[in-house]
Amino acid sequence: MLCQRCKKRPATANFIEIHDGKKVGYNLCDECYNEMFGSLNNSVNSDVLAGLFGQSKRKRPGVCPVCGMEYSEFERTGLLGCAACYDVFKADLMPYIERIQGKVVHVGKVGQDASTHDLTRKLSHLQEELEKALHERRYSAAESINRRIAELSKKLSGGEGDK
Repeated sequence: MLCQRCKKRPATANFIEIHDGKKVGYNLCDECYNEMFGSLNNSVNSDVLAGLFGQSKRKRPGVCPVCGMEYSEFERTGLLGCAACYDVFKADLMPYIERIQGKVVHVGKVGQDASTHDLTRKLSHLQEELEKALHERRYSAAESINRRIAELSKKLSGGEGDK
């Protein structure tokens, strides 16, 4: 996309203003942005803009001290060298893991009390559904979900009702 001001250079910054209650957006190159709003040399601005355009200004960790693998090798192959690589490259791996698995929370194996674990998982899922229904203003669905949450909570607490 070309800069909307000079129409010569590629746009690297997106700026949105509100005039008389209406949003007005600009896609600008570095030079036009600098002329209009000041320098991009500010590290906060640079990091924010890099994040908007999918580039990371953060310095990546170099080498795993256990196996000697470099992060660039992971980027090339998609494979890690050892278990310690997960700790060394954690900050950079989390977005990949979340995108692939949907969450970054490990659920793990089910212990001896599988029924309690299953009920807890169902309860957590229902609470997420409830939040979504409320956010979407589906109040009748939210009421139904809330009843199911109450039933599950009662089962989890050993069948005891409200005192």
